[in-house]
Amino acid sequence: MTILKGITWNHTRGLLPMVATAQRFTELNPGVEITWEKRSLQEFADASIEDLAKRFDLLVIDHPWTGFGAHSKSILPLSDYLSSEYIKDQEVNTVGRSYGSYVFNDKLWALPIDAATPVAAARLDILEKDGLKVPQTYDDLLALAKKGLVAFAGIPVDVLMSFYMFCCSLGEAPFQSTEKVISPETGKKALQMFRELAQLIDPANFNRNPIQVYEAMVNSDEIAYCPFAYGYSNYSRTGYGRKLLHFYDLVRLNNNAMISSLGGTGLAVSSFSKHIPEAIQYAEFTGSSHTQQNIFADNGGQPGHLKAWKSDRINSLTHDYFKNTLPTLERAFLRPRYSGHMYFQDHAGDVVRDYLMKGGDENLVLEVMNSLYAKSLNLITA
Repeated sequence: MTILKGITWNHTRGLLPMVATAQRFTELNPGVEITWEKRSLQEFADASIEDLAKRFDLLVIDHPWTGFGAHSKSILPLSDYLSSEYIKDQEVNTVGRSYGSYVFNDKLWALPIDAATPVAAARLDILEKDGLKVPQTYDDLLALAKKGLVAFAGIPVDVLMSFYMFCCSLGEAPFQSTEKVISPETGKKALQMFRELAQLIDPANFNRNPIQVYEAMVNSDEIAYCPFAYGYSNYSRTGYGRKLLHFYDLVRLNNNAMISSLGGTGLAVSSFSKHIPEAIQYAEFTGSSHTQQNIFADNGGQPGHLKAWKSDRINSLTHDYFKNTLPTLERAFLRPRYSGHMYFQDHAGDVVRDYLMKGGDENLVLEVMNSLYAKSLNLITA
């Protein structure tokens, strides 16, 4: 019996579809058994995949780790192992830039099995009770926030992603040069806009990740709207939570829908695995169009295959979560994936969060971020 070990993150969306696909794969391949372990969402974002690759055959990873994984040779270039037809199907059926987020040095390092970006979520029952509507513009959002009905994920990594969103939505994407994260003009405006909103939310949200925000929304009746947090289709499925969430595209800023930062997860195979053929076979099975549209989606997964996002059956189960948020995915900003970028991501969020909570000099915030950026670039060849 060949035994493969996998590591994913601790949520229904992260764990259940992996367990379900593993069970079905074993039924189809009786000589292979796959076990999945889970880690917290924070550990998922932070833990080095090189360390994990030495312990696990299969890794569900965050795409900013792609460059590090390639540089350290801790994961395999799947495009060297899978057929050109399979790879082409993955590329053609990408949800936004999900496929490209795992391409580095012209090779694919993980299969985009899960697609996500910050989207808007609403408790329609609360809004309707108060005679309110889902915000359509940024001004609508501020007006609703002044009523105390708005929350967003405020832990460091999430506010950093939201900072990118404000920059992109103001017309300038971050990291366009190696000298600075963003121009002083755009960066200052983004920080000021973000803090104006941040001052209108409950400080408790600065200790919440997206999952915790959604749990607060469905388990109490105090939050009617979340303008941006990485989407979880689980909460749009009848019976998953105490109350149902409906998901939407982001509000408009200056007549254009805001641009969020791409998330999602990929399935990678450890280069240290002693069972590479079997691990590749399972990855191929899990990322396939058929599995993504059926076993994966039906067991709480948030597929990374476009046909699943467009499926009438899956949308009927999720109150059109996928159709409603697909436009957000299609224009989402792709974060850098160079080898040293995780250093920047691990530290810059604290700087943004401190500013949002306490205020301060926007120019100093940007200077600190630029210093972290320069150090992260130097880590590429370290």
